[in-house]
Amino acid sequence: MTDSRTRRERLADIIFQRSFGRAKVVLASGRESDFYFDMKPTMLDPEGAGLIAREFFEALKGSDTQYVGGLEMGAVPITGGVCQISFELGQPFRGFFVRKQAKGHGAKKLVEGLTRTESLSGKKVVILEDVTTTGESAWKAIEAIRETGADVTAVISIVDREEGAAAFFADKGMTFRSLFKASEFLSR
Repeated sequence: MTDSRTRRERLADIIFQRSFGRAKVVLASGRESDFYFDMKPTMLDPEGAGLIAREFFEALKGSDTQYVGGLEMGAVPITGGVCQISFELGQPFRGFFVRKQAKGHGAKKLVEGLTRTESLSGKKVVILEDVTTTGESAWKAIEAIRETGADVTAVISIVDREEGAAAFFADKGMTFRSLFKASEFLSR
């Protein structure tokens, strides 16, 4: 599948079939909703994983991005896929993920995926997310990464729930993009 419109349409079908649902739920933001996106079934589906990685790569292609990653758990499978496809397509990005809290044993890291001698200081970084509601979760990752000295240039999400994230990031002066908007699935 080479046509970007066809890839995007196929990915939307997979998300709708595997990850979109209607039920009363409480979101990570604490808000209640009558629909949800559980992106793990799509992110861990062979075709879904490949299409997500390709769409994120296309969004980053030609940029000066050096590292991609985000907050555990949602960003972990996305990051692995993007790193792999970026290598295969000749513009490799390295990856990392931010723990919600530093590990209590071992190296006690908050940021994982870097070698002992590797640093994000001065590096161009893009934060990846599965679903964005208010933007607060991604902001936690941004704050942690900025503490390492990284230059966070953007946040890209698979789905924007359209519940304030775009305005939140605009207020912070941060570029925000999503592959899809919740309204695209609510109208199906």
